[in-house]
Amino acid sequence: MATTPKVSFKEINKIAIPAIIAGIAEPLISLTDIAVIGNIRENSVEALAAAGIVGSFLSAIIWIVAQTKTAISAIVSQHLGANRVHAVKTLIPQAIIFNLILSLVIYATTAFFAESIFSAYNAEGLILTYTEDYYTIRAMGYPLTLVTFAIFGVFRGLQNTLWAMKCSLAGAAVNIGLDYVLVYGIEGFIPPLHLKGAAYASLAAQATMLMMAFYFFFKKTPFHLKLSFNLNPQMKPLLVMAANLFVRTAALNFAIYLANAYATDYGKNYIAAQSILMNIWLFFSFFIDGYANAGNAIGGRLLGAKDYVRLWNLSKDICKYAVFIALILVAICGLFYNEIGLIFNKEATVLALFSSVFWLVLLMQPINAIAFMFDGIFKGLGEAKYLRNVLLAATFLGFTPTLLIADYFGLKLYAIWLGFLVWMLIRSSTLVIKFRRKYLKN
Repeated sequence: MATTPKVSFKEINKIAIPAIIAGIAEPLISLTDIAVIGNIRENSVEALAAAGIVGSFLSAIIWIVAQTKTAISAIVSQHLGANRVHAVKTLIPQAIIFNLILSLVIYATTAFFAESIFSAYNAEGLILTYTEDYYTIRAMGYPLTLVTFAIFGVFRGLQNTLWAMKCSLAGAAVNIGLDYVLVYGIEGFIPPLHLKGAAYASLAAQATMLMMAFYFFFKKTPFHLKLSFNLNPQMKPLLVMAANLFVRTAALNFAIYLANAYATDYGKNYIAAQSILMNIWLFFSFFIDGYANAGNAIGGRLLGAKDYVRLWNLSKDICKYAVFIALILVAICGLFYNEIGLIFNKEATVLALFSSVFWLVLLMQPINAIAFMFDGIFKGLGEAKYLRNVLLAATFLGFTPTLLIADYFGLKLYAIWLGFLVWMLIRSSTLVIKFRRKYLKN
């Protein structure tokens, strides 16, 4: 038994702070794309709408298939807690190769059907043309991203998020710098590439993160990439966990798809405003998710060590920290409520739609914080099946009916975000109840 019943604030933050910084680097890339694209002179609303649609689809695909990162993290952290890291050494290269093959299959099955895919989002005309151009370039980054995420899962399982933070910051810096150069161009040297420039900037960022991830993997971890053709015994549990998380994340992204499809159907100004709202929401999510990563890594280790007292106290502490951060973010956005939209677009109609709904996005943040915290802890505990069922219920019994009913009454963007509010209330409440029942008694 541990000498203290609580995981120290310092130990939590050692994982959480780098995870927060690494986490926000990912949506920062998308936010930079949105801000740069939304301020171009030619067809800025259409370009912004296209970037938002493609960004949502990319996030959907990557979140679904990147669940092996979470599964790897959970298994490595549990073996670390049980002092058996050696037992998963052959698992890591097998999981990385699996991610690489999966990413190539996804690229082959989506890049050539881009027009059909984005037509399903109700995109048409110039918006559809822009989405096709943007996506066919961005999709080449799937192998880079998914291999990087698998390695990040190893880092987190080893209780280290600092390496992932350094990789993500380098990638974000490359993306931001190249965004301005490639989108706007440099007179006499580089022609302005418009939306395609943002896509190439993202590819360069992903390549940078992968190269740095490999550096830390080989230099700092006890693992290697020697492939054994004898499957590690933990490969089946990893794939089962990942499969449950695939389904969970597919349900999550169905909600985001439905939101964007409805917003696109309302008109180009609505999907442009929705693109800004969704990217800010995702930025907040990744920011708060740093403490969820700490819960994931430390929770798995404590489960491996059978230290249930510290596990329970960990859940309470990280929830407090995450809600506090959420409230700080809400306060900052409330202070600059009208100015935030101007960063992304100058169109008056788009800004009016954004401002009318932004308060609802802010209202959800403390609720989101609790849901994300327990998401992270449950992933570390290997409770993928329960997380799957929660998301299925929240999406099909909460979000979808709310959206359909509110849309029937003509609430448009309000319908979408009221649906997300109900969605997050279901997710947060069910996870808290389950955790109390299963782990408090221990």
